[in-house]
Amino acid sequence: MELNAPRIQFRPYTDDDFDYLFSMLSDPKMMRYIGDGQTKHRAGTMQFLKWIYHTYHTGTDLGLMLLEEKESHQPIGHAGLVPQTIDGVNEIEIGYWISRPHWGMGYATEAASALLDYGRTRMENERFIALIQPGNVASRKVARKLGMTLDKEIVLKNQLVHVYVI
Repeated sequence: MELNAPRIQFRPYTDDDFDYLFSMLSDPKMMRYIGDGQTKHRAGTMQFLKWIYHTYHTGTDLGLMLLEEKESHQPIGHAGLVPQTIDGVNEIEIGYWISRPHWGMGYATEAASALLDYGRTRMENERFIALIQPGNVASRKVARKLGMTLDKEIVLKNQLVHVYVI
């Protein structure tokens, strides 16, 4: 998967990225709008990393990719085209998480825009979703910048989630 973004390099996760992933998953502010809002221990992080690896096998263009600043090669989060099943329908989610030290710098919008462009041109897909908990104002802004609109509310893993669509 080759994605073009001005400041960001996308690459698949490796086992060497475990500590960085753990730093995101163990941060309460980072996790407050992710899944059930709970942080993960090392075992939960390993389980999540295995899920990421599994998504790589569902399609060559799918899965969360580690995001690095191009200049420093410092990890700043992850993003990807993630397979989801919503109300029995297979969907492709544009997912993005930026680690707290990099919030507010436009990285989420840059990554999500690159993913949308890639999905449309390389995968020839026109419909994408974003799953966003109602309190996550920053992620809602990113979705709207992409041209996404609120389609519906669902309950996913006991959490109210807004489904944005483009």
